[in-house]
Amino acid sequence: MQSAKIINDPVFGFIRVPRGLLLDIVRHPAFYRLSRIKQLGGANIVYPGAQHTRFQHSLGAFHLMGQAIRSLQQKGHFIFDIEAEAVQAAILLHDIGHGPFSHVLEHTLISGVSHEDISLMVMEQMNEEMRGQLALAIKIFKDEYPSGSSTNSSPPSSTWIASTISSATPSSQA
Repeated sequence: MQSAKIINDPVFGFIRVPRGLLLDIVRHPAFYRLSRIKQLGGANIVYPGAQHTRFQHSLGAFHLMGQAIRSLQQKGHFIFDIEAEAVQAAILLHDIGHGPFSHVLEHTLISGVSHEDISLMVMEQMNEEMRGQLALAIKIFKDEYPSGSSTNSSPPSSTWIASTISSATPSSQA
């Protein structure tokens, strides 16, 4: 049985996606549709070589998140496996709600609804399909982990998550 999927990325080279939840996300039709969504909007009309998809972007973000996790661990930060997997799932899915031409048409098609709102709806649907396996990733995406309350049952080591994924939370515009 295959333990991981290796994807040859044009920017980062070989990216390893481990078997399990993360590979299930990459194989999901909602994620794979990102291969048809242009990261650079209509830039390829003027610059034909400007070809980059939200699929490639999300895989690259996943790869960089893996490097960030390993770097933090090497510096002595303890990260639970479930946290590492959840933050990688959140980064894979952070742009799942993008429509055609990315930001170019974002507020044109549905006024008042951002791609982050749609991403959250898609994540929640996928979470139902995956029997709750994305629950922690959704909390991370919504910046609700750790909750910050004194009765919080989340591990004390988890404060690294908010700063690591902050550029991919619903408050971002990327």
